[in-house]
Amino acid sequence: MITYLEYNSERNELKIPEYGRHIQKMVEYAKTIEDDEKRNNTAKGIVDVMGNMNPHLRDVPDFQHKLWDQLFIISNFELDVDSPFPKPSPDELYARPEPLAYPQNFPKYRFYGNNIKRMIDEAIKIEDDELKEGLMFNIANHMKKCYLNWNKDSVSDKIIFDHLRDLSDGKLDLKADTEELSDANSLVRQVKKYSKPQKKSFKGSNRNRKRKY
Repeated sequence: MITYLEYNSERNELKIPEYGRHIQKMVEYAKTIEDDEKRNNTAKGIVDVMGNMNPHLRDVPDFQHKLWDQLFIISNFELDVDSPFPKPSPDELYARPEPLAYPQNFPKYRFYGNNIKRMIDEAIKIEDDELKEGLMFNIANHMKKCYLNWNKDSVSDKIIFDHLRDLSDGKLDLKADTEELSDANSLVRQVKKYSKPQKKSFKGSNRNRKRKY
């Protein structure tokens, strides 16, 4: 008896490779069953086997729904069975997703990040003048640190105040002649302190250890 090798290049393409070829062959067999009841029972059995391959997902919401959808995908949407969930369509599977909008409202100040804009929006809502001014000052200091981290060069407080005024639509205004932000060198040192990993020193660990020859 001669046994011929079957190469993967000669087999049908796996629709969902994670489930392997045996599951796909089971689905192909289910498509050939003419009896409706037997075909439905076979489909339920295949879904149970697929679920047993991922036991850690049993408690995930809509896990069964996902398995039935994957069953139809493996069958190339040709399996005629009674699913407990709406049967997906090829159009839904191959539909092009909508492009995501870039969340940055001020692209010319991207180096500040979106959190700065959110902080500014919250500061605008504050009615207490003293609290508002303190928050404005802290935001401006953080903006200066972000600027130095991005540009690496020194920056005047007036530029930071102008950017703050621009980002707040003129509602937050600090005067360069009356307010002074933290020194640039101290802000840069803070950035380096938290960005560079601390090297462990092993100096002296062998100080009292005697050499053996």
